[in-house]
Amino acid sequence: MRVERSCKQLEKIENIGIVLKPDSPELKNTFLDIKKLFSKNSINIILEKKSANMIGEIGKDFDELCKEVDFIISVGGDGTLLGVARKAFLYDLPVLGINLGTLGFLTDLNFDDLEEFIKDLLVKDYKISPRMIIEGKIEDKNFIAFNDIVISRKNLSSMLEISAKIDKKPFNKYFGDGLIVCTPSGSTAYNLSVGGPIVYPLTNAFIITPIAPHSLTQRPIVVPADFEIEFKVPYDEATIIVDGQEFYELKKGEFISIRIAKEQAKMLHRTSRDFFEVLSEKLRWGNLT
Repeated sequence: MRVERSCKQLEKIENIGIVLKPDSPELKNTFLDIKKLFSKNSINIILEKKSANMIGEIGKDFDELCKEVDFIISVGGDGTLLGVARKAFLYDLPVLGINLGTLGFLTDLNFDDLEEFIKDLLVKDYKISPRMIIEGKIEDKNFIAFNDIVISRKNLSSMLEISAKIDKKPFNKYFGDGLIVCTPSGSTAYNLSVGGPIVYPLTNAFIITPIAPHSLTQRPIVVPADFEIEFKVPYDEATIIVDGQEFYELKKGEFISIRIAKEQAKMLHRTSRDFFEVLSEKLRWGNLT
C-alpha cells in the first residue's frame, strides 16, 4: 500500500490568518461568512492588512500576522494562493486554499465545503502535504518559486538562445521563445499549457520545458531535484518571471542558477483529497467509475 508523505499536524488551532484575492472588494461578505463559521468554534480570525483595507475592515501586516497564526487561508484562486504560499513558506506556516475561481489545481475547498471541513479540523481529520520550493539566483538577487521560474525572450522579434548546465556541466542549448523550470506542483500550470508533463505533486524533481522551441528535438525533461541547474543567455536579454507574479531581468552574459530549497512549503488539505480525482475533474478526463 502506498503511504503518502505528510507533515506533522498542527499543535493547536486558535488563530487563523486570511488573505483575500486582491482587487476584489466584493469578497467582504464571503470574509464575514468565513469569520462567522470559525467564530462559532471559538477560533479567532486575523485579516491581512491589504485585504482589510480593500473591504473596510481592520487587519495586520502579513509579517506580523504570520507570527500570531497557526495557519493561513487564501481566498480566491490559484494565483492568490501562490503569492500567499511563497510568503507563508518563510514562516513555515501551512496554507489552505478556498477556491472562488474556475480551475483551481492548488486551492482545496469551495466555500460550501468549509463548514464541514472545520468539523474535520477540530478532530484532526486533515493532512498537511509538503510541497517542493525552488530557489533562483541572479547575481545578488535571490527569490523563491512555488510553481515555476520562466525564462522569457525580451525581444519579441527574435528567438532566445539559452545555454543550460546541470551541476556545472553543459547540458543543452535551447532556441525558441523561452524555457520553463517548474516544480511538480507547478506542472499543471504554464508547463501543462505548452505540452509539458504532469508530475505527481509530492515528487522532488525539476521539470524543464521549452516554450515554442525552434527544433522538434527539444523536448521537456524531468530531472531529480538534487541537481543544480544553470541557464545563461549569451547573446540577448531575457525576462525572468517567478510564479507569474515577480519579474527580474537577465542581462546578456548573466546566468540564473536554480536549485531545490532546503525546506518545503506546506499545504493543508482534506484527508479525502486525491490528486488524480482533481486531475480528472479539472481536465475533464471522464467518469472514473
